[in-house]
Amino acid sequence: MTIQVARLSDPAVRAFVTAVNAHDREAFEAVLAPGATMSDDGSDRDLADWTEQEIFSSHGHMDVDNESRTGHALVVRYSNDTWGEMKTRWSFTVDAGRITRFETGQA
Repeated sequence: MTIQVARLSDPAVRAFVTAVNAHDREAFEAVLAPGATMSDDGSDRDLADWTEQEIFSSHGHMDVDNESRTGHALVVRYSNDTWGEMKTRWSFTVDAGRITRFETGQA
């Protein structure tokens, strides 16, 4: 069963998922702290390049199945035009209400 985005525990993570699903680059960038970093399947990636390719130009969408660690860890059915749908895990580091790092990969 999917968790409604509005019910996600952490406000920054909730804003992240909302921005991804709305394809709202401005809102997405606003929830990230300056110098934020990310990794995909254990490899650090360039955040701007990765998000352009995996989220914005390919219409990424997150359906959250589970959250843990006070909302800082999600299990998501992630889909985009490139890869279709896959079960993924997302982990977030949040400081002062902004995401400083997120890690994702297949679950």
